[in-house]
Amino acid sequence: MGPLMMDCSAELLTAQEREMIAHPLVGGVILFSRNYHDVSQLQELIRQIRAATATQVVIAVDHEGGRVQRFKQGFTHLPAMGKLSELTRSIQEAGQLAKACGVIMAYELKSMNIDFSFAPVLDINGISNVIGDRGLADNVDEVTVLARELLVGMRLINMPTTGKHFPGHGSVEADSHIAVPVDDRPLSEILENDTAVFKTCISENLLDAIMPAHVIYSSVDKEPAGFSSYWLKSLLRQQFGFKGVIFSDDLSMEGARVAGDYCQRGQAALRAGCDMILACNNQAGAVHILDNLSHSYIGNPRLSQLIHRNLPKNSQALYEAAVHTLNTFKQTSN
Repeated sequence: MGPLMMDCSAELLTAQEREMIAHPLVGGVILFSRNYHDVSQLQELIRQIRAATATQVVIAVDHEGGRVQRFKQGFTHLPAMGKLSELTRSIQEAGQLAKACGVIMAYELKSMNIDFSFAPVLDINGISNVIGDRGLADNVDEVTVLARELLVGMRLINMPTTGKHFPGHGSVEADSHIAVPVDDRPLSEILENDTAVFKTCISENLLDAIMPAHVIYSSVDKEPAGFSSYWLKSLLRQQFGFKGVIFSDDLSMEGARVAGDYCQRGQAALRAGCDMILACNNQAGAVHILDNLSHSYIGNPRLSQLIHRNLPKNSQALYEAAVHTLNTFKQTSN
């Protein structure tokens, strides 16, 4: 598998996109709302993606719930994860609902032959508007409890899990899509208030992948976390013992521009410790990476951890029970 995850422009592949997906550096495709009209069209698009290459390719989507749910018509409308406590009366009930949402998300996506959702958001819901109610709660303890249940729900359906945005994006106001956020807090505070959630989930073997933030933690490193060997190699790999896949966040985001042109961004992320890099919403940028990135990055064995995960035999029963749980809490809250 190649190290690049690219996107598609519309509801079916263009000739250029077919050619790009067949490139040996491409190992993944991420889908967006523009790629969805209805279930039958999505099935055809996924068939086209898989038919375009003779090698393995992973297909992913941001399908968290709330305002970040790419497919809506024909899919269960999941609540924003930060709203779970409003639909329930206790942290225990919120945990039940989180688990149900994990099952529903995983089942509906895997039934479409989509490998995984980039979820969950493990950021603490602080001052960041781009995180906001995408975060499970505003404190470490509750986020940890709810994240554990959500991850277990996804795992019940055999879906790989991705924690984002390491080491924590919730305490900076700037949006890394349009700015270069800087978090000036000392390392001790970041580890205690943000990174602890990731560490717990890693120690309990609940995370298959992690996505770092395009945030500069100025007291630690001058580079954003996704380009920092300290955050990815020293802390995440060596100290926390994480053995899963590390995805870059989208290299087209403003927070990634500090690393140079598109190929330089990709090289910097891979050198820092990322296993797969995302280049979305800028086809010329993705092509620049394909034309210039070294082929030595092809064949990373970690990436194979994310494929060949079939739906378990009891998945439909688990799904139906989860939908019942979600509907029950929605009705009760009304």
